[in-house]
Amino acid sequence: MTEREEENLQKQIDEIEALSSIYGDEWCVIDEAARIFCIRISDPASLSKCSLCLQVLLPPAYPTEAPPIYQLNAPWLRREDRLEITNSLEEIYVQCLGESILYQWVEKIREILVEKSCFVDSDRSIKKTTEEVDVHFEDEMFAGYQPNQDLPSPPAVIFNFTEDEELPPINHNEPITDRRSTFQAHLAPVVSTKQVKMVLNKLYENKKIASATHNIYAYRIYCEDKQTFLQDCEDDGETAAGGRLLHLLQILDARNVMVVVSRWYGGILLGPDRFKHINNCARNILVEHHYVNSGEETLKQPGKKKKVKTASKKQNDH
Repeated sequence: MTEREEENLQKQIDEIEALSSIYGDEWCVIDEAARIFCIRISDPASLSKCSLCLQVLLPPAYPTEAPPIYQLNAPWLRREDRLEITNSLEEIYVQCLGESILYQWVEKIREILVEKSCFVDSDRSIKKTTEEVDVHFEDEMFAGYQPNQDLPSPPAVIFNFTEDEELPPINHNEPITDRRSTFQAHLAPVVSTKQVKMVLNKLYENKKIASATHNIYAYRIYCEDKQTFLQDCEDDGETAAGGRLLHLLQILDARNVMVVVSRWYGGILLGPDRFKHINNCARNILVEHHYVNSGEETLKQPGKKKKVKTASKKQNDH
């Protein structure tokens, strides 16, 4: 064991002793040798028996150089709240690099769940959807998530469109994996918002893509008659990712194209690296299909800046 690892181990021991004292019976040691622990998070003011279990594995590099590996066990938890928790924990880690953060994580989770009234009545029907895919460790705790595993298909978001619209071809690039999170980009040529919806429908028919933790997308359509752009983006729970993806399309002056980046979260926080992977995936597939140089000559001509028309107000929110 290195000197740094010994330092980390002592910090872990001190943190665990404090947490055990604070949370009492809610704190549980699953495997002390493997550094696996669990904390049950509930709302003391609620009559509900529902609770969320945060399981953590403390690697030798925690807390000075790496975050805990974790999973959230709560079949009743709504997908949007699960995503908010994931993003909040990641932000805490980025803001507190090198510090012990488990107490902050627990209290942040409790704060979010109480604020959103997520502790439902105990007699309420509890169902787990396959959209809750930031945790796929049912058989073996903290086993690596394989994005090509056979998953049941979740309820897809279905859009209505007219039958005379033609579904554009959809291309996929090779996935990249970093610390158990996997990213894959999908690209389709689009000339209307109806085609955008058709592409999304088609992608959601794929069980693996539909079960991704996030499906971030952006599109940019050039309207020749008005010499304007129709564009929009979607974070799908990955805060600010959609806006960054759209900004990439704008910088590259990519036209009449839609890019979707799927992320399968693997339980390890990536910090700002997640945005780098999202944009790298998108840029690679744009280059591969020759969208990077679109409109290059127009950009070289002074005085011909194009107006931009957004499809909705969502873009301004990212």
